[in-house]
Amino acid sequence: MQVIPILRADQPDGQEHISRIKSRLSLAPLLLSALEAQGESLTMQVQRIIADVRRAGDDAVVQYTRRFDYPESTLQHLRVPQEHIDAAVKKADEKFLTALDISIANVRRYQQAMLPPAPAPIRPSGTDSDSAMLAMRYEPLKRVGVYVPGGAGAYPSTVVMTVVPAQVAGVESICIASPMRGGQVAPAVLVAAARLGVREVYAMGGPQAVAAMAFGTQTIPAVDKIVGPGNSYVQLAKKELFGIVDIDSFAGPSEVIVLADDSAVPGVVAAELLAQAEHAPGSCLLITPSLNLAQSVELELKSQLALLPRRELTTKALEYASALIVTADMESAIRLVNDFAPEHLQITTRQSRRDAAKIHHAGAIFIGAYTPVAAGDYLAGPSHVLPTSGTGRFFSGLSAESFRKRISIVELDAGALQTLGGAICDFARTEGFDAHARSVEARITQKGPDYGVG
Repeated sequence: MQVIPILRADQPDGQEHISRIKSRLSLAPLLLSALEAQGESLTMQVQRIIADVRRAGDDAVVQYTRRFDYPESTLQHLRVPQEHIDAAVKKADEKFLTALDISIANVRRYQQAMLPPAPAPIRPSGTDSDSAMLAMRYEPLKRVGVYVPGGAGAYPSTVVMTVVPAQVAGVESICIASPMRGGQVAPAVLVAAARLGVREVYAMGGPQAVAAMAFGTQTIPAVDKIVGPGNSYVQLAKKELFGIVDIDSFAGPSEVIVLADDSAVPGVVAAELLAQAEHAPGSCLLITPSLNLAQSVELELKSQLALLPRRELTTKALEYASALIVTADMESAIRLVNDFAPEHLQITTRQSRRDAAKIHHAGAIFIGAYTPVAAGDYLAGPSHVLPTSGTGRFFSGLSAESFRKRISIVELDAGALQTLGGAICDFARTEGFDAHARSVEARITQKGPDYGVG
C-alpha cells in the first residue's frame, strides 16, 4: 500500500499533484470561508463566540469552556491557582526540568543576541543644523497573551518559545491561556510557566480564550498582543481580532520540506518526514533529484510508520498533503523549495551550506545531516512559532523583536525649519491641505527663542 506518492516534478501528472498539495496548504479557503459559505462558516461561528465574550465576559468564557472542554467548569476554574502550579513543579520529572532549563537558556541567549539596538540619530536631508534630528526609539509591549494548545497533547515548548522572546523584549506582563483536559491545564505547561516566572495562567481555550485576552473580562485584563499556535478556530479568532490587538500570524498546519541528494540516509530522511506528519494535520515533502533516494525513503516510511503510537493520524497526514518529489536536478529542487516557502526546511546534501544560501523563502532552515527540525522545536534558540502555508515569502518567525514597537522621533530647530519649510508647504498645498502649510509658516514667522526643546 502506498502511503505517500512519488512525483516527478517535470511531468504533467506530477505537476498537477504538486498544485493540489499547494492548494491544500493554502490559507485562502479558510480565510475566505465567510464569503464562500452557503450556511454558517467557521468564521461565522468564531464571530458569534467573540461577540458573546465581548458582551458577557467571564460568563461567556465559562459557558463555552463547559461546552467544548470541561462540562464542570466554573468561574473558580478560570485562573489556575498558584498552589496547582507549585504542585505541578514538585511532581515534575528531573530530566524534564533539566531539558526545560537548557531550552530556556538557549532561547534566551539567542533572542538577546538578535535584538537590534535603535539606530543612531541622523540629520534630515537638506539641512546642516546640529539641532535637527531624526531618531527612533524601541518600546516593549506592556502586556502579552500567549495561547498554548491543549488538544492532542501538552506543549511546554510553546511556553518557552513565546514567553522567553517576550521577556527578552522587556514585556512587563505575560499571561497564558491553555484549555483544560480532564479538568486541568497540562501539568507540563504549568511547570514551564513556573520556570519562567509566569504566575498568570488561565484554563481556557478556543476562540473564547482569544476574545477574553483581546477585550478583557471581569477576571482577565486585556492584552496588547496574542501569540501562539492553535487550531483553525483559534487562528480565525486571532484574525478577527487583529487591529484590536496585534497577533503573531495566521498559521496553518505544521509543515516540513527535506531537501536532499543521494548522499542522504533514507532512514534519517523518513524519520524527519514522519516527525512532522505526526502533528496531524501536518505536511511533509521530500524534494530531491534522486529517484533512488525517493524510492528508498518510501520503503522506510512504511516500516517506521508501523512503529509509531499515532500511526493512524500520521498516515492521514501523509495521505493528505505529503509527497516524495523528484526533480531534474538540484537547482530545480531549490527553485521548488523557494516556491513552497516552507515553515521548516531541513537540508541534507553534499554542500548543505551552499544550498542553504540559495533559499530565500523559509521560516527556519536546518543545515546538515545532524540538525533535525526537532532541535528547533525544543531548544536550539530561534522560536518555533514560524510562518506556514507559503507565508514565509513575506513573514518572519516570532522573535523578541515581535514584542517591541518603534516610535519615530523628529526634532527641528528654527534654522532647520526655515530651510525645509518651503518644501513642506509646497507639498502640503499640492495635496490641498492649506492648514498643514500654515502650521509651518506660523513657526517660521514667530519671534522669540526656540520652544519645546530640552
